[in-house]
Amino acid sequence: MRSWWLGTVAIGLCLAAGSAGAQATAARAHQLGIPLDGNPGPLDAITDVPGVAVGHTTLIRGTGRLRVGSGPVRTGVTAVFPRGTTDLSPVFAGWFSLNGNGEMTGTPWIDDYGQLLYPISITNTNSVGTVRDAVIEWGRTRVPGVFNCCLPVVAETWDGDLNDIYGFHVKKEHVFAAFAAAKPGPVTEGNVGGGTGMQCLGFKGGIGTASRRLPPQHGGFTVGALVQCNFGLRRQLRIAGVPIGEEIVEPKPCYDTGGPLSPGATEARCPGGADREQEHGSIIVIIGTDAPLLPHQLRRVARHASLGIGRMGGIAGAGSGDLFLAFSTGKAGSADSQAVASVPMLSDEKIDPVYEATVQATEEAIINALLAARTMTGADYLRVPALPHDRLREVLKKYGRLRQ
Repeated sequence: MRSWWLGTVAIGLCLAAGSAGAQATAARAHQLGIPLDGNPGPLDAITDVPGVAVGHTTLIRGTGRLRVGSGPVRTGVTAVFPRGTTDLSPVFAGWFSLNGNGEMTGTPWIDDYGQLLYPISITNTNSVGTVRDAVIEWGRTRVPGVFNCCLPVVAETWDGDLNDIYGFHVKKEHVFAAFAAAKPGPVTEGNVGGGTGMQCLGFKGGIGTASRRLPPQHGGFTVGALVQCNFGLRRQLRIAGVPIGEEIVEPKPCYDTGGPLSPGATEARCPGGADREQEHGSIIVIIGTDAPLLPHQLRRVARHASLGIGRMGGIAGAGSGDLFLAFSTGKAGSADSQAVASVPMLSDEKIDPVYEATVQATEEAIINALLAARTMTGADYLRVPALPHDRLREVLKKYGRLRQ
């Protein structure tokens, strides 16, 4: 089994996902009765943070054998605007690398200046350069000032098992389209945008989001998370403390073809299949909040996303790029005649509820990504199954962890 997964990486099999639906209806964690902590906002999404807008461009094209440059294509771009599409004023930001086998551009600027100007973009590993160039071109006439002209945040996860990743199918126009599509309100999840070709904890992954609203005595602030979920192994998966990956062992990823397969892949032919035995995925986590936090505090908030991933069973394996960014939409005062601006800051004595909300929202965003994703078949006929909702409920009930 191990030889199959390592072999697909070595010979560059871009295994993209077609769109066979596994679930009859869309459902999210709370709708399925998964017992999770905290109080979600009305949308249970990062867009519960006032002003935040999210947009996707999804590219799904072709079936069958991989032909580099032709497809199949299963990829895209996701964009997050911290203050919405009409307000590109800077926000304070901080970031954290739990495991650095990945890329997030623009982080040296955030380290030194603590600010974020451009919308955040998430895509596949090989498209980071194209997306970065497109963001700079888009921002030339839109982002105020020229000092910060060329340092946007673009993050990635690897969809090379489920996409013709060396075909470089993401183009500038796809970035522009994701920006144009960005809006507040409900966020589409699963096989969309940058998450189109992703796998997570042994099942089909992708984009997920969630939020938590703090009670009035803790400021009434909102914390939202958006993830591009592409990490972990099936056996590691935990939901609400239950070892889901050990209980739901079928269906497995498999090659849905009777034709020739690469050496080591025949044992993974459908209907049997094989689980991956070594991690080579990643996860990007974007945390947004309206709590008035400064960059050094936001670095700590970003770090706490790690605990949400740990609740899901993630270990930040050596093959994983686990990169997190947090921003605050809290407004700073205008500079006075001596260029001195007043900046509000939540007391560190009161910040623990924000940390807790970050852990909770990250955990649920990953679950929502898994629940929204659909079984997909892509390049070289690899089929990656969705997490089966009915079976999940059965297992949670067995362990006494299902809300009725």
